[in-house]
Amino acid sequence: MVPLLATATYPAHYGKDLDVILLVARVVVGLTLSAHGYFKFFKGGRIAGTARWFDSIGMRPGKVHALMAASTESGAGLLLAVGFLTPLAAAGFVGVMFVAAWTVNRTNGFFSANHGYEYNLILATAGVLIACISPGRYSLDWALGFDFSFNPRTAFLLSGVLGLAGGIAQVVVFFRPPPPKADEAAS
Repeated sequence: MVPLLATATYPAHYGKDLDVILLVARVVVGLTLSAHGYFKFFKGGRIAGTARWFDSIGMRPGKVHALMAASTESGAGLLLAVGFLTPLAAAGFVGVMFVAAWTVNRTNGFFSANHGYEYNLILATAGVLIACISPGRYSLDWALGFDFSFNPRTAFLLSGVLGLAGGIAQVVVFFRPPPPKADEAAS
C-alpha cells in the first residue's frame, strides 16, 4: 500500500536535471495561465468586458464568473509557477480549463486552430502532471518541507479529480447557454 504522504525521490541518474526541468515547466505553464487572468483584469475589456462575454455565453452572473476566472487563472498560475500548494494549483488549472473547454470550445472540436479544446486540455494536463511528478526541489513546497508531501496518487486525486469536480459543478450550476439563433437552428 502506498502511503498518503511520501517524500519524493528521483532515480540517482537524474541528479539536479529533473529539478531544473520541473522549474522551467512550472514557470512556463504557470505564467501562461496567469497571463490569461492578468489579461481579464487589466487588458481588453477588463472585468466589465469579460463579464459581458460570460453573460453572452450563458455563464451568469457574468461579473462573478469574470472575477472567478481571472482570479483562478492568476492565482493558480502563480502558485504553480512558484511551486506552492502544487496539487491545489493544478486543481485550479483543471477546473478553469474544464469550464472553458465545455462552455466555449467543446462545440468547435479538438484543434485550437478552430477554437477547439486542445489548448484547454494541454494546460490542464500539464498542471496535473507537474503535481503528480512533484514541483521539484526549486519550489516553495520543497523549501517549506512539503518535499513533495503528496504521493502521485494523492496529487492526482487533489489536482485532477478535485479540479474536474469543481469545474463540472460550476457548469452544472451556472451554465445556461442561450438558445440557438434562428439562422443557426435552420442549418
